[in-house]
Amino acid sequence: MQIILLEKVVNVGNLGDVVKVKDGYARNFLIPQKLARRATAAAVAEFEVKRAELEKAAAEKLAAAQAQGEKLAGMTVTVSQKAGVDGRLFGSVTNFDIAEALSKAGFAVEKAAVRMPTGPLKVVGEHPVSVALHTDVVVEVTVAVVGEAA
Repeated sequence: MQIILLEKVVNVGNLGDVVKVKDGYARNFLIPQKLARRATAAAVAEFEVKRAELEKAAAEKLAAAQAQGEKLAGMTVTVSQKAGVDGRLFGSVTNFDIAEALSKAGFAVEKAAVRMPTGPLKVVGEHPVSVALHTDVVVEVTVAVVGEAA
C-alpha cells in the first residue's frame, strides 16, 4: 500500500515521504496512530498545503525531546525489589517499573520508551538502560536495583 508519512517512522521514512509498506502495517498501525495516510492524489495535495505546519510541529517535538533528554542523560534511578541473600531478585525489574520510577522523579516517560537490551533486570546492582524520548533522541539512564530483605 502506498502511504504518505505524517511523522518520522523508524525503518520506514521521514515526514512527507511516499513509501510502499505492507497493507496490514499501514491499516493496523500507521494509519490508526496518525503516523501516515493513504497516498491518494488528493491526500498528497492536501499534505503539500500542510507541510510547513507539520514540519514545524515535528521540530517542536524534537526540541522538547532534546531538552528533556539533556536533563535525563546520565541520571541514576533507584528501584527496590525483594531479593535473596545472593543478590538475585524474587521477580524482576521491567520497563514499567523504570518508567514509573522516572515519572516519580518528574520525567513523563512511557514504558514503551524504556529499552532494555538484555531483558528484565534480575540481579541487584547498577544497569545501563536506554530511554527513547523521540526517534532521534535516545539517552542512557543508570538503574540502581536495590534489594530489600525478604
